[in-house]
Amino acid sequence: MSNTELASALETDALTSELRAVLGRLVRRLRREHRFPLTQASVLAVLEQEGPLSISELAAIESVRPQSMSQTIAELEADGLVTRRPDPDDGRRTRIAATAFGRITLEADRAARDGWLSGKVQALSAEEQETLREAVRLMARLADGS
Repeated sequence: MSNTELASALETDALTSELRAVLGRLVRRLRREHRFPLTQASVLAVLEQEGPLSISELAAIESVRPQSMSQTIAELEADGLVTRRPDPDDGRRTRIAATAFGRITLEADRAARDGWLSGKVQALSAEEQETLREAVRLMARLADGS
């Protein structure tokens, strides 16, 4: 490997490390804007998008154990954010669905996080906002694996 190639590889490694650290800080900051724990928000978002699901299905989607999902569902149910319904195809199973209050709460939570982030983006110059647009496009490509 030439000196130029080595320098380029080191620069890429440094950029990768810095990107990971900055994204981690941004995610942690956005988490602080949540009304409720991120796990609960994620489950509500899945239910909003997919409709009623069983605890096992939710656990698989969220990559957690069914026991952990049962605890999350119990907390959401205690707050009136989800409800349990009998499965119309199998009376032994229960389906979990977001309540109207759960959907409203999820939307309010999203709006609060978006509002915080929007304020930060609006404080950037027009040139910085354009740079951010390009960065978001590139990060989307990274996230998509393309």
